[in-house]
Amino acid sequence: MKCALIIPAWAPEEIFSSKTVNSQSNYWQPLGTLYVAACLRRAGHEVRFYNGGMMAHEEILREVRAFSPKFVGIYSTTFGWPKALKTARAVKELDPGIFICAGGPYPIALQERCLEPGGAIDAIVTGEGEETVVELAERLERGQGLRGVLGVAYREGDRVEKNPPRPLIEKLDALPFPARDLLGDASRYIPPPGTYRRKPVSVLITSRGCDSRCVFCFQIDRGRKGGVRGIRYRSIDNVLQEIEHCLRQGYREIKFLDDTLTADYGRAMDLARAIQARRLDFTWFASACVNQVDEPLLSAFKEAGCWAILLGAESGVQRHLNTLRKGFTLEHTRRAVRAAKAAGLKVSTPFIFGIPGETYEDGLRTIEFALELNPDLANFHALTPFPGTDLYDRRDQYGAVSGDHRDFTYQGAAFVPYTMTREEIAGLRRLAFKRFYGRPAFLLRKLLELRTLHDVGVALQSFKSLFWLWAKRDLFVRRRPASGGQAAPSRGVRVRSADIP
Repeated sequence: MKCALIIPAWAPEEIFSSKTVNSQSNYWQPLGTLYVAACLRRAGHEVRFYNGGMMAHEEILREVRAFSPKFVGIYSTTFGWPKALKTARAVKELDPGIFICAGGPYPIALQERCLEPGGAIDAIVTGEGEETVVELAERLERGQGLRGVLGVAYREGDRVEKNPPRPLIEKLDALPFPARDLLGDASRYIPPPGTYRRKPVSVLITSRGCDSRCVFCFQIDRGRKGGVRGIRYRSIDNVLQEIEHCLRQGYREIKFLDDTLTADYGRAMDLARAIQARRLDFTWFASACVNQVDEPLLSAFKEAGCWAILLGAESGVQRHLNTLRKGFTLEHTRRAVRAAKAAGLKVSTPFIFGIPGETYEDGLRTIEFALELNPDLANFHALTPFPGTDLYDRRDQYGAVSGDHRDFTYQGAAFVPYTMTREEIAGLRRLAFKRFYGRPAFLLRKLLELRTLHDVGVALQSFKSLFWLWAKRDLFVRRRPASGGQAAPSRGVRVRSADIP
């Protein structure tokens, strides 16, 4: 059967300021969709993939019309849900007989609530999609109904039916490698400037799930019932096979996208040593929790080709780390950053503003902490209450939430705690970027590190963004058309999230 998988069309300027978009935007390879594509192929289906990050809405529709699929799967985040609905309606207009299914974080979180009466979307995948979509496609091909297909909510006439959830996939080694050949030109899929060394860049996961309970993080297995401590691991040999597969496809750098690559210290050490032992020629970047690393492990990463590590610092105020349920201390962060620097790794640290109970003055302390740590890269986000997270479920207790899907990025201040205003969050983000990247010593260090034309290009984009940070006071205030949705309100105002169930 012909199957089309779609990420609806979007533009970076819808998320980032047009003044800084070139130094912020990124195009990740959509691993979840590519895993589903690979499983459909293995089951004998013909699969096409249309990525709206690279294609306009009209171009996607032209390709779908020419391909004439019987099944269309649409991926959606919270930000992308209106676009998913638009795409589904347009596809249905092309051919009312096309069966349309939606998956991704937003449908998984809200499940049957995403099925509009008489809407264009026929079904929702309520968990991991690889096995579910294959079974769904087989039922459709045989002309059978969906009753009993685990992990699916669907419309049957005027009724919405919801089947029991499908257990999480425990034997991850049994999955085929993501169908990266469907991406087209791999060189277009690159992270933001300064966060990679070599092109093309692939992304890869060695595990699924997380054993932490951060209030802002969405996990499919919210009860932490799947796998050991909520994490399911691939074997190291299976990971190495995929790395070698990527290298044969021409990739020269890999970003490991595990929630934390170092949750199992011994396994992380074994992986690094195995990569080094095979003398694999690629550079790589990973993320880790600050209380799960030390200098010996990070040195092993460095020796195996790792050049940078992301350490989630989040806040410079301990009580706010406790509110987020991070499970570590400020001293853990200091030690981890020192260890990474001692190992010779570049260090990236993200921070968050708008934490429940946080004040503007607390935000200033977080900026000071970022300056104290002095990493190579720092990012300053707005806390976002994605559906399916504890923060979203308890939003009335913590603050006010926007009813506009477009705010649900780390840029849009979709959440405002009762102790702050939306304007204060935007102001803190702008001040943090200015103070961190505008330091003369930091700028001099970056100039002295320039080695290649790529480095020069990154520096030029960074200087341009820094100029606009100084010149444009409302850089992080997203403008809306007159008919746009409501903003996240200022301090102390409760709202009904009318557009978001």
